[in-house]
Amino acid sequence: SLVWGATPGMLFQKDKDSSIHPLDLSWVFGYNSSLAVHSLMDGQDRVLLYISSHTVVIHDILQNRQYHLQGHTNVISCLCVSEDKRWVVTADQGPDALIIVWDSYSGVPVCTIFETHSEDGICAIAISQDAKYLVTISAAAVQKVCVWRWTLPTEKVICSTELKPEFGYQDYVIFNPQNPHEFVSNSKTQVIFYLWVISHSLHSHTAWLLSPQTFKCRVGQFSQSVFHFNTTQALTGTSAGKLVVWDMDNPRTLPEELPAKPHGVTATKVVSMQKESLTVLQVLESCIVTGDVEGQVKFYDGQLRLLTIYSHDKVGPIQSISFSTILRDPPSASPDSSQPFLTSWSDSSNSVSLTLNRNFILSTSDATMFHVATDSTNFERIMEEAKKAVNAIACHPQEPLVAVGSHCGLLKVWEYRQTKYLVSRIFTEAGIQCLSYDPEGHLLAAGFTDGSVDILDAISLQSICKEFQFSQGPVTHISFSHDSKYLATADENYTVTVYKRVLEKGSRCWEHLAGLESHYKPIRSLLFGVHSASPEPRLLSLGADRQLVEYDLKSSIKDHLVVTHRDRLEQDAVPLCLTWYPQLSAESFFITANNCYKMKLYNTTTKMCRKTLLGPTYGSPLEKIQILPRTSSADPQQHYLVYITKDKVGLQMLPVDGNPHKSSAFICHPDGASDFAISHDGRYVFTAGGRERTFMKWKVNLPALDAASFLGGEDLIPFYNLLDGGRDGKFFRELEDYFYYVQLCSQGIGTLETRQVSTHIPLEEIPSVMRAIGFYPSEEEIEEMINEVKFSKYVDTGEEVTKINLDDFIKLYINHRPALDLSMKTIQKAFQVLGYDNEKGDKVIDRGDFLLLLQRRGEQMTEDELAECLTTLLGRRAKKGESEQDTCDLTGAAALTEEEIPAEITAEIFVRDFLGLPIAE
Repeated sequence: SLVWGATPGMLFQKDKDSSIHPLDLSWVFGYNSSLAVHSLMDGQDRVLLYISSHTVVIHDILQNRQYHLQGHTNVISCLCVSEDKRWVVTADQGPDALIIVWDSYSGVPVCTIFETHSEDGICAIAISQDAKYLVTISAAAVQKVCVWRWTLPTEKVICSTELKPEFGYQDYVIFNPQNPHEFVSNSKTQVIFYLWVISHSLHSHTAWLLSPQTFKCRVGQFSQSVFHFNTTQALTGTSAGKLVVWDMDNPRTLPEELPAKPHGVTATKVVSMQKESLTVLQVLESCIVTGDVEGQVKFYDGQLRLLTIYSHDKVGPIQSISFSTILRDPPSASPDSSQPFLTSWSDSSNSVSLTLNRNFILSTSDATMFHVATDSTNFERIMEEAKKAVNAIACHPQEPLVAVGSHCGLLKVWEYRQTKYLVSRIFTEAGIQCLSYDPEGHLLAAGFTDGSVDILDAISLQSICKEFQFSQGPVTHISFSHDSKYLATADENYTVTVYKRVLEKGSRCWEHLAGLESHYKPIRSLLFGVHSASPEPRLLSLGADRQLVEYDLKSSIKDHLVVTHRDRLEQDAVPLCLTWYPQLSAESFFITANNCYKMKLYNTTTKMCRKTLLGPTYGSPLEKIQILPRTSSADPQQHYLVYITKDKVGLQMLPVDGNPHKSSAFICHPDGASDFAISHDGRYVFTAGGRERTFMKWKVNLPALDAASFLGGEDLIPFYNLLDGGRDGKFFRELEDYFYYVQLCSQGIGTLETRQVSTHIPLEEIPSVMRAIGFYPSEEEIEEMINEVKFSKYVDTGEEVTKINLDDFIKLYINHRPALDLSMKTIQKAFQVLGYDNEKGDKVIDRGDFLLLLQRRGEQMTEDELAECLTTLLGRRAKKGESEQDTCDLTGAAALTEEEIPAEITAEIFVRDFLGLPIAE
């Protein structure tokens, strides 16, 4: 098998070009600096293992290559590595949390544990010295500790116990390397020692809370704990720079059964090691190693006598230390003490010499890694990444360059084909929120969290003019016009600001033109284009207020931004993103995506909705969209759209028609994708991970998506599969019946003339059939559906369509019906907005208010329409001696008695009594 014959380093020999996915993860930039970094190989092949979001990255630093272990759907919360560096165990927190054991030699997941015994996932994990057992601590409010034998074929949990909340949140755990049946965990205030046997029993002994009075000194908060290598002692590091020494009176041998009470553990002393807080505590052979907030690494012998100090003024708070498994030759002389690196040798024993002959990797909490060679005077910085959220990303329009900005003020430019870092700049005043290259590639504009805008030289990253400060809130969008004459920004205060390029003393410079608070809710998209009748730039902004605003840049003057059009795009849904649609027909469109999983095409001139289409449905709506640039090898007739959702990146084949097989998506950032950019040649997509502090490079593989679309079926096959029961189901047969019944009605039910059998029905009958099969569109949606069919061929033929066949009707139904079923939660939310709290604390709507709302708000109903509707819904029958016509002739809503409409209407009453729908318990 792959695992049996695997050897170190064989990962990178695999062929990565044979991909079956439309998007392949090619490179991961940045890492989770709150988790440990492990040195897998050192020497000629310097290989590190670290976590980036939901991905395990095995990174060969010297050869500049990566291998990715993918399997988690949530951000990885903890990891551990076996003593021989072969077995890697990762766990996550969130829905469907997993524990995965990986073989680092082959990259194969040898064990996946789906039942983690915690809905909240895992916060701490450790592997025993013999690599047979795992211990996990859940992330729940009431934490659960489990011991696993991961090599078992079925039930892997050996024993478990729940922890009391007063023990604090236990977030660190480690096995006793000399006895896998013992382990210790700690929170900030409590240390717990455990002993377990195969009989599914797990006992714990909790050390008491240490106060300053216990040892007449300040102890501080606990960080990490370890077992001493040659005594029945354990050590715990603290934030006060001290080590707590625990004495255990239990023997080393394992009893057959656990005693009635756990063996005693006593805090015998607190040793003051230093003033600085201890963040890392490890045992390496015959040495005890500490790391602190000042970046110092110290080695002690078994009696806690100092052996060596490694320090450098550029090293921040240490998060982890990982030692090489390869021994180097011992140093011939002590390093020069004048260097920033300091060491002192005070023990000449063989075991200590072997320990100090191991190079190690330092990882700091400020996202920097160092390689430390113990015979060298230099700390080699091997990686320095963003310390805060990465929200800004932009690709150069002509060169293989990608610029990335972080909230810590770090701006980096990478050459992405060879994955080489080129240049960087740190802005100390504010964080970078958005970036954009100009179309010529000479300038790079940056929008900041303090509302400022800076225009930089694209190569040197130096400012070409004084920064602008015209936004009162963080700049969320920034974009250049096609001719580089204008720069537009949008900010969190719903304001669009425009800057203009001018000539001053013979040289180009930029000045503020005007700004306008054009929306009353967050601006979702800012888009430049070109007018169809002239080469002048065109600027649009789309807001969560459903307004599409177009600006007249040519007529705008200093401090006055002119608006030419203001159009409401949606009735109920919220538009989330906007881009220009490729010219696939004689008519020009822009495309939007809304929060109801619909994509809509609008005429660029009239702003009329021309098509409503079912978009990708992968757990959350599309947040941002862009058209993929054409590659030289791509089909010239085929176009694609790239999008991100809350946590995924995906591809969509164009034209969009509602076929689900024409799109695919992959998890990129489980904690939220903030932005994305596409390379100028369309070969790569880059996604920014926001608070995950990472960004990823994805390789585009269009033939894979084409193949998936082909395998999904042609013509109407994909749409039949979206119907309940498919082509042969009851729903389809009912739809056919309704379709033919409408034909009978249109020709007259009682006619004696010869029937004209047709495959079409008149457009005006579309609403009736839609309602008959359970879809109840609003009047505006009805108008959009009819117009979509009526004008579908108008541009090409100049004629209006007056009828529709069954196949087109099915597509119309699939694309217009709600993507998700109406939920009780949605109705309850409406009652929370419209209603009030009654005496029982329920959200209710008063009967009078309920009737007035239906007659005066939204698509207003007349009193007669309302009375007829409520009479039908409530099932009111004609009384004896009273015809149904008489019932309908009663004066509007007054015909309904108080018994039929309660004085206070709850969401449950509305669903059960008005709509006649069942309510799930």
